[in-house]
Amino acid sequence: MNFGMSRPISNQIRAELGVSNYRELANLWNPPVPKQAILSGTFKTPSVCPSRAGRLTGMSKELKKIPEVKVFGMWPTAGIEAEDPGLKRYISARPILLPHTSGRHEHQRFRKSTINVVERLIDDMMRPGIAGGGKARAISIVRNAFDLISIKTHKNPIEILVRAIQNAAPAEDVTRIAYGGIVYPISIDIAPQRRVDIALRHITQGARAASHNNPRSVDECLADELILAAARDPKSASVRKRDEIERIALSSR
Repeated sequence: MNFGMSRPISNQIRAELGVSNYRELANLWNPPVPKQAILSGTFKTPSVCPSRAGRLTGMSKELKKIPEVKVFGMWPTAGIEAEDPGLKRYISARPILLPHTSGRHEHQRFRKSTINVVERLIDDMMRPGIAGGGKARAISIVRNAFDLISIKTHKNPIEILVRAIQNAAPAEDVTRIAYGGIVYPISIDIAPQRRVDIALRHITQGARAASHNNPRSVDECLADELILAAARDPKSASVRKRDEIERIALSSR
């Protein structure tokens, strides 16, 4: 697949390597092979195109470095993980440039725990209405919210998101069991995967509810909700919802 290979390349790389687009840059490492050489069996794969090997030896150290993959090209994920030992395996902060994997996780059980947590937040923002929409609209909302979080807290928004999920994830819930024709409420522990699902749902629902009949946009409301939840502030709708669920569960022990 060579989509976008003919688009122009940056001036720095063009000056150092003498190429004008990404297709020519790829040919430095994988030069086109003559058909006759393949059929005759005389072709041997060179490590670098001989005619352009001199250009690669003069490459700057900045171009030789492997760039760090950052979410939206701005926010690094290195060293970010959940402090809650029960949620470490279920909150993924793996490096990804654009959080959009086209739902590849849905064909395998529990694979959504390997999806970057930013993409899972974006997926929960995809709801009908003015405070949601399609994937592109949801990505725009989350990106703007991250910019606001960075400006207000001077911290990495992904770290704020992970902390907010931990504080908004309830540990207990109530179910009902029938015994002798009588229904009893009983407290149960919540599975870690479901804890993350509930936390993300309550965060996005709280942001959408706060933006209803409000001059503030849903981007601002989502940013405020994440900041308050990360601080475990009772003003956060998701934190209040967690406290309510655990209070009911405590009375049903």
